[in-house]
Amino acid sequence: MDLNQIQLPAAAIADLYRTSLIETNEDITRSEADPVPAVVTNQQKYLGENQKNILVVVNYKDAVYLPDEELTFLTNMLTACKLSLADVAVVNRSTYEEMDHKVAIAGFKSRIIFLFGIDPVSFGLPVDFPHFQVQSFANTTFLYTPKLEECRNDGVLKSKLWVCLRRIFGI
Repeated sequence: MDLNQIQLPAAAIADLYRTSLIETNEDITRSEADPVPAVVTNQQKYLGENQKNILVVVNYKDAVYLPDEELTFLTNMLTACKLSLADVAVVNRSTYEEMDHKVAIAGFKSRIIFLFGIDPVSFGLPVDFPHFQVQSFANTTFLYTPKLEECRNDGVLKSKLWVCLRRIFGI
């Protein structure tokens, strides 16, 4: 196998580039061979490229974006939906507590927002809804679930999440 043909998992790539990112306000372009970068837009750091305007909001105080196990789970979940990290923007809310639904919709042009462990009211939404209820508001689809590690470790929660994802993405 040629060195140029080695494929690293997304979790390994995110771990490799955790401390070597440079903040710019420029658009970042990449070739297919480059790893998925962490990007800064409007002073918001996020993992992914947001190609399909899907925002994943998490809250981890001890991680830049999210822990490796949760990144792997998220990547597998996206793959099952025929998506990748390039299609989404992953934002760690513990870094940007001022982020709310208005910032998310305007800054990221989000059409789908996943709130993992962040309740809708604390995200600034004027409506409250329970876990695993697909909710439309302001031309955006929201899904509020328990934290990723809870979904990853609980088969019932994982199946509820899968049902919601199938409904959102028409799988």
